[in-house]
Amino acid sequence: MDPQTIHDSLDQLKSGALAEYPVPKDLFLQVREILVSREDFKHFRGIAKHNGYTVYTYLEAARS
Repeated sequence: MDPQTIHDSLDQLKSGALAEYPVPKDLFLQVREILVSREDFKHFRGIAKHNGYTVYTYLEAARS
C-alpha cells in the first residue's frame, strides 16, 4: 500500500467519513510509521484484534 493511500485513509477517519480503519498485520508497521509522524497522533487509538488486525479509531480528545 502506498503512503498516500494510508494518509488519505487516516484523514477520512479523522473527518468521520470512516468510523474505523482496520489494518492487517502485514501493513501494521507501514501504517504506524506514518501515523506516529502525524501531528494529531495522540487522537488515534489502535485496538489489537484477532489474527493480527489492528482497528484504529479517531478520538476527539487526545489521549494522554
